[in-house]
Amino acid sequence: MSTSAYYLVEKKGPIAWVYLNRPEKKNAMHAPAWKDAPAIFTELDDDPEVRVIIVAGKGSDFCVGIDLMGMMGELPELMDAEQKGGVKWQLLKKIYPLQATMTAMEKIRKPVIAAVHGYCIGAGLDMITACDIRLCTKDAKFCLKEAAVGFVADVGVLQRLPLIVGQGITRELAFTAKNITAERAEKILLVNQVVEDYETLLAEAEKMALEISENSPLAVQASKDVLNFGVGKSIDDGLKYVASISANIIPSHDLMEAVTAFMEKRKPKFTGK
Repeated sequence: MSTSAYYLVEKKGPIAWVYLNRPEKKNAMHAPAWKDAPAIFTELDDDPEVRVIIVAGKGSDFCVGIDLMGMMGELPELMDAEQKGGVKWQLLKKIYPLQATMTAMEKIRKPVIAAVHGYCIGAGLDMITACDIRLCTKDAKFCLKEAAVGFVADVGVLQRLPLIVGQGITRELAFTAKNITAERAEKILLVNQVVEDYETLLAEAEKMALEISENSPLAVQASKDVLNFGVGKSIDDGLKYVASISANIIPSHDLMEAVTAFMEKRKPKFTGK
């Protein structure tokens, strides 16, 4: 497994825990946070023992966003007073890898659950919208912060958040840059569940991950693939695509195991083959 100065990866049975592990800075995202994610999530996606990934934060908060001061060495163009065409062209080239950090979680085949506590601001919100499922503690606070600091959110939240909460809510959050509570986050469907505290959060995320892991990996991963494909497509396009995916994964050992387990009145033991 790739080592990182920002992420801590722990495997526990079929679950991989990916911790944002810079608690002294409230998990603000400096260069390693952006550079290391694609390799880490690709390796977990390729690991046959891992069926579900949980992303959580160490310390007092999930993530307070980009570490602007820590990233100045990587993005000197931000403070270039001239801002000529060549400078802008260079900055554009650097934004794409930042976007790839978030896209890594969205594009892998395995489900990713975000477990959020404390502040989830800016890039932290970008990250959890690229995950499949979101849980949070009752003290969690969310903020699409960029307008308050002179940026447009450019690494994915403006593309993904409307698919979760709708255009009106997204525009409210983007234009006001205000904090919202866990209660409101649940009401607008940003999070699936609100729990009491951090320990309960990790326990509930693990419980859900185990529920997912007991199902056929082929079926779970194919479902994520079909759902991802369907974004921005017509129903007809989606139906044609899911038909091809279904035809490709059937028959399988998992299907035969499901039938056998039903006949033997026991829980199936899926292998993903």
